[in-house]
Amino acid sequence: MKFLLCLLFSIISISIYAQQKDVVDFKRIEADLKPDFDHETISGNLNIEFVMLTDSDSIYLDAKNISDYKAKINLGKLKSSFDGNHLIFKGNFKTGKQYEFFLSYTAKPSKALYFVNKVGENQLWTQGQGKYTSNWLPSIDDMNDKIEFDFSITAPKTYQVIANGKLEGSKPEGGSTRWDFDMQNPISSYLAALVIGDYSKQSLTSSSGVPIELYYYPEDSTEFEPTYRYTKEIFDFFEEEIGVPYPWQNYKEVPVKDFLYAGMENTSTTIFSDVFIVDDTGFPDRNYVNVNAHELAHQWFGDLVTETSGTHHWLQEGFATYYALLAEREIFGENYYYWQLYQTAEQLKDLSDKGKGEKLLNPGASSLTFYQKGAWALHILREKIGSEAFKKTVQSYLEKNRFENVETSDFLEAARAASGQDLIDFEKDWLNQSAFQATQALESLKKSSFVQDYLQINRLRKVSFDKKKELLKQTLTFPDDYIGQEAVYQLAEEPISQTLSLYELAFDSNNRFVRQAIAISVPQVPEALRVDYETLLDDNSYVTREAALMALWASFPKHRSEYLDKLEGVVGFADKNIETLWLALSLATPGYKENSKQQNYQQLVNYTGEEFSFEIREHAFQYLYQLQLYEEQSLTNLVAGCLHHNWRFAQSCRGILDMLLEDTKWKTAIKDLNGLADKEAKFLTQKLQ
Repeated sequence: MKFLLCLLFSIISISIYAQQKDVVDFKRIEADLKPDFDHETISGNLNIEFVMLTDSDSIYLDAKNISDYKAKINLGKLKSSFDGNHLIFKGNFKTGKQYEFFLSYTAKPSKALYFVNKVGENQLWTQGQGKYTSNWLPSIDDMNDKIEFDFSITAPKTYQVIANGKLEGSKPEGGSTRWDFDMQNPISSYLAALVIGDYSKQSLTSSSGVPIELYYYPEDSTEFEPTYRYTKEIFDFFEEEIGVPYPWQNYKEVPVKDFLYAGMENTSTTIFSDVFIVDDTGFPDRNYVNVNAHELAHQWFGDLVTETSGTHHWLQEGFATYYALLAEREIFGENYYYWQLYQTAEQLKDLSDKGKGEKLLNPGASSLTFYQKGAWALHILREKIGSEAFKKTVQSYLEKNRFENVETSDFLEAARAASGQDLIDFEKDWLNQSAFQATQALESLKKSSFVQDYLQINRLRKVSFDKKKELLKQTLTFPDDYIGQEAVYQLAEEPISQTLSLYELAFDSNNRFVRQAIAISVPQVPEALRVDYETLLDDNSYVTREAALMALWASFPKHRSEYLDKLEGVVGFADKNIETLWLALSLATPGYKENSKQQNYQQLVNYTGEEFSFEIREHAFQYLYQLQLYEEQSLTNLVAGCLHHNWRFAQSCRGILDMLLEDTKWKTAIKDLNGLADKEAKFLTQKLQ
């Protein structure tokens, strides 16, 4: 009988939860929030406004990790309960009435809000998409229920606070500061955002008058310009290209440490990984431009209009990918645009040829499908109906559905109206066909003379060297970035005795990407190329210099000290790619700076610590494994890394740990570790069983 009662309650609960959007409309959540960095909790006082759409004796908020709460309502009596996933409120709710209830709570988030401590500096940031904001803020997880969120946040006075909407003001409260933010329009809860940390900022204004605030770490002031390069140009381009004014009060961008993804388009507040902080040298190889444009495009496609379900996820990711590519074409040129399309077409064709192609309307599709196939669908549609009709389509689609949820049919309706075409073939080929339409894609790509030239060189891969030598020579005399790289990659497949003169042309071209292709494609450097190859260590590229150092060190043992001296003190990107490689190679080089070896070793070990970004730690863990130089500190840090909130990094750490456990020596050392935190000790115990 108890089982039947539980089952009945479960069925009733599921029914209530599934139908709530038809029962109640949550209008506004005013949240007064205070994080506790010491205990990694967040407390809040919420004023919640809602209107009943039908009579009901209960409503709920999605909520998780709640340790304490109290609730009361302005009209009538209210009973509340918490089932671990929902705060359930029982009362006599009447159709058409507007209610306001008050909720105080404390939560210890397990995800969606992260407390990060790096080099003694606290930082807090949120990530709602895919994680649910209800982990830290009682709200509605259903993206179809849009709510106006207004935040007040109290934080230590030494920190900046960034959140959705317009900052109405800040005022000191003891040793803290209270920051008040106002949003004027409703959003899905997964787009609610909060960042707290030590930041400086610079402000600019778009051509249309929108305030743009760009945040950075105080110590990274010299990297501000290259990191945010072209931000205003992208913003202005989108307003012109999309034809709909930016829909929010202002726009903010803020880097954070150990972020889960490249970036996230929270409404009016983009959060992105600080791995994209770059200097002038790093900009050409790893810049923020694409992520910057992608997340900004989402302010229209995803934030202003939001998918109803995963079936229509391409309306967000495909559109953001396509418009980011349009912005990059504006900045980097037509060849760049077609090169990116070509690259993704190759990936999609490969997936399709393996029988793994996916429909664009498949809710379980991969990122490659949603992002890249979605962008390709829009590229093809624009060619099919013309740019004028396409822009009219997008403008109509956004204006008609602003602040609402959409399906693919809403976009197609706008496209048919603007173009006068039925678009049946487009819908069949690009939305409902799992196979990638490679023939259509190729015909589109061939409209670019650059792609035609590239394909001509690419086809030479199957041609003997003596028959293609002259054409490769012509290509490398005045090389294009991408076509020149392709020519170099083909040289790597031939004997150096035949290719030496062409390599000399490639070196002398002084083309950054052609020279980079040499560094990447020649890991074992022949003596005939040594002198020219050594010049790559001076190139203004961290990618080139890292690859060249590794290849030269491996190829010419007698010259290792010279190469290490050349790059000593060079850090590289934000992930310290060159510095960590240099430390590893200095330790692996007999007789090199023997007096500094212990210091270099300790620095590499230190880089495994939690106070450094996971990208730096991952390099250090990998090099220590290759050197087989783990000890107690780095092993302890490795176990901690296995439980990191960034799953890719955690997976990497677990892979290294598994390999170490296959060796009896390391398995014994790992078993003997002391001082592990409780959850780490539990994880390791389970791993060793």
